[in-house]
Amino acid sequence: MMEKITPNRIDEIISAEIPDIEIDKDLHDIVSKNMIHGPCGSLNNNSPCMSDGKCTKRYPRDLLAETITGNDGYPLYLRRSTEDGGKSIKLKVLNNTIDVDNRWVVPYSPLLLKTYNAHINVEYCNSVKATKYICKYVNKGSDMAVFGVENTTASNDEVTQYQLGRYMSSNEAVWRILSFSIHERYPTVVHLAVYLENGQRVYFTSENLRARAMSPPPTTLTEFFTLCKNDTFARTLLYSEVPTYFTWNTSTRKFQHRKQGKAVQGHHNLYSTDALGRLYTVHPNNAECFYLRLLLINVRGPTSFQELKTINGHVCATFREACQKLNLLENDAHWDISLADASNTAQPQQIRTLFSIILTTCFPANPKDLWEKYKDYMSEDILHRIRRINVNPNIQFTSNIYNEALILIEDICLTIADKSLTKLGMIAPNKSGNDIFDRDINRETHFDVNELQTFVRINLPKLVLEQRTAYDTIINAIANKSCGLYFLDAPGGTGKTFLISIILAIIRSQNNIALAIASSGIAATLLDGGRTAHSALKLPLNIQVIETPTCNISKFSGMGKVLRTCQLIIWDECTMAHKKSLEALNRTLQDLRGNEQLFGDALILLAGDFRQTLPVIKGVF
Repeated sequence: MMEKITPNRIDEIISAEIPDIEIDKDLHDIVSKNMIHGPCGSLNNNSPCMSDGKCTKRYPRDLLAETITGNDGYPLYLRRSTEDGGKSIKLKVLNNTIDVDNRWVVPYSPLLLKTYNAHINVEYCNSVKATKYICKYVNKGSDMAVFGVENTTASNDEVTQYQLGRYMSSNEAVWRILSFSIHERYPTVVHLAVYLENGQRVYFTSENLRARAMSPPPTTLTEFFTLCKNDTFARTLLYSEVPTYFTWNTSTRKFQHRKQGKAVQGHHNLYSTDALGRLYTVHPNNAECFYLRLLLINVRGPTSFQELKTINGHVCATFREACQKLNLLENDAHWDISLADASNTAQPQQIRTLFSIILTTCFPANPKDLWEKYKDYMSEDILHRIRRINVNPNIQFTSNIYNEALILIEDICLTIADKSLTKLGMIAPNKSGNDIFDRDINRETHFDVNELQTFVRINLPKLVLEQRTAYDTIINAIANKSCGLYFLDAPGGTGKTFLISIILAIIRSQNNIALAIASSGIAATLLDGGRTAHSALKLPLNIQVIETPTCNISKFSGMGKVLRTCQLIIWDECTMAHKKSLEALNRTLQDLRGNEQLFGDALILLAGDFRQTLPVIKGVF
């Protein structure tokens, strides 16, 4: 490509002919499958490329005995007729078998086609017109527009008018593309690393792997410890205060004294600025790192991780224990105030929800004390219901009423964080196993039947022929109580989710169970009652390294009953899942159903699009 290509050399790179099956069968099969346009026109007027009775892609093309340069910047490629040695294949279109010759071949590169086994259209561009088509804005001049801004609000909102009338000129666009400064930030904010000992992120290559493992690069945290060892003034600082007096040199990866700013009294050549230090946030679920961060916020001048654990000469086993000895976890006053405010104005259900959120996301030091203090407020609606049922206004709070409130709180905690009260430092409610067992069943049967029937009635007639065929196949299999594994293969945006939603609705509208799962969270949200495969099936996180993985679901669990009794299991975007995920589901269903057939003789509908899966070529990086 470094030099201009002559027409005779174009044929060495790009072809628009059907290969000879006797010479290269693999290429012949790939071209037949991926590089034949349509056919359209009189052979198929319903083809998507048809407009006003003509093919928008200008097929079929003319047959040519040699490649010549076209007038529009693209060559007219060699397309020999069958009489001149060209090949043809037979294709089935609308239940008819037709002969297709070189007029219908989309130009391709044999090398790329055999490498990726996919539809790859390759063209040779030899004019500004062709280049402009690909990179149209490179040769495109500035646009001009005249517009007016009307006041859409009752008041004269200048901010809204500015946003509506904002125009980005070509100069500003170039300024942004070249990454020039658009604005300044004040004050400077320096992010400070937080991690457990030897838990920092390290970047390495095959050449420096051993060196990185033996001596990882310094971080702001390790250099803070070093600074506290060597600088007496640093021993008086909190971790977050260091950027005020020191700068972080990204080249040497060390803290250095600031050389300008406001002089610090009593210290020679020491200056301070308005710079702020911000420790990276750590979720309370990451318990030890969370407590380490709490110590770094409150302890001045530590010289090591070990010193942070040493309180009054005693070496604590964990950072949590160190926090407890420093009384950093004993103050639940803010949660006390929150619940006190809610108790004055909120309903019992709202107070229970607030308490559940505090338990699952904030990890109070003494949750049992908070429960004992506010349990009456959380149980008032239950007491009121008991009084109304028994027609006795003198009934008072009992252990059964408190137990029912605890059950409701635990249900909310399970929904938020999938944790029981005992795992959150609370007392366990007296709860029968059937309640837990029925929760998964209720999740899959709580749908509004009337709403589902209306959805089916409105949308079922909208299915096109291919969608209707898939719909009838699945519904007939359910009606005949037959098993099977089906794969719904269609490009993205052609209505897979729409079809799946109708199938789910028709099954659920008949008070039956259909389990909807997806490989990704976004895909799961598009399905009514959809969940990710890892969440619903309890798949192992390290499934790729397990020889024979299974789902963490017991026979007597609620999800176990769902998998045994559901009429259909739908797995959307299954092409994104590891193959061992499907193998795990297969083994689990065989065990739950006591059946050695594929997927335990269950009816499975997989959906996805392999066209959206990037090719993987061994040995190529």
